[in-house]
Amino acid sequence: MNVVFVCVFAISSVLLIVRDASAFLPALLEGAGNAVGLGITLAAVYAVWLGFLRVAEDAGILRGFSRILRPVTARLFRTKDKQALEQISVNLAANFLGMGGAATGAGVRAMRLLDARGEDYAHAMFFVVNCAGVQLLPATVLSLRVQAGSVSPYDMVFPALLASLAALLIGASLVRLVYGWKK
Repeated sequence: MNVVFVCVFAISSVLLIVRDASAFLPALLEGAGNAVGLGITLAAVYAVWLGFLRVAEDAGILRGFSRILRPVTARLFRTKDKQALEQISVNLAANFLGMGGAATGAGVRAMRLLDARGEDYAHAMFFVVNCAGVQLLPATVLSLRVQAGSVSPYDMVFPALLASLAALLIGASLVRLVYGWKK
């Protein structure tokens, strides 16, 4: 990917220099400024959601949520490992609320716990569920749309939710097909 980025940057730079050499440095500096601004905005969004997740974890909300989800997750992921199911529930809750960065730690811990038990089906299903990216409130995309001055930043929520649910249904069906319907 780095090679692709360098190639695109080099070609764009050469074309801009050939077209208008005096515009190259201002464009480069403006792009760098935009990148720094975007980085600060995304860092702020992640800080808020990570703080929210930590408060929810300390208050026991995540543990309660995982107990509520345990029957569904145990059936979907075909595992009885309570620790793995708790981490999966935290990951799913954080992802569903648009806290993708906050969900990563729980997802990694869940995968390690599933790996320790050698549960290939659960690995595959968890991977598919995470890749589908079902989010009720895609906070990062919404914050980017607000920052970009979108007139109606929330217009993309419902179509994105439908598309991710379709991806989840197709992916989960394929995992069940590959690993067998019954075990």
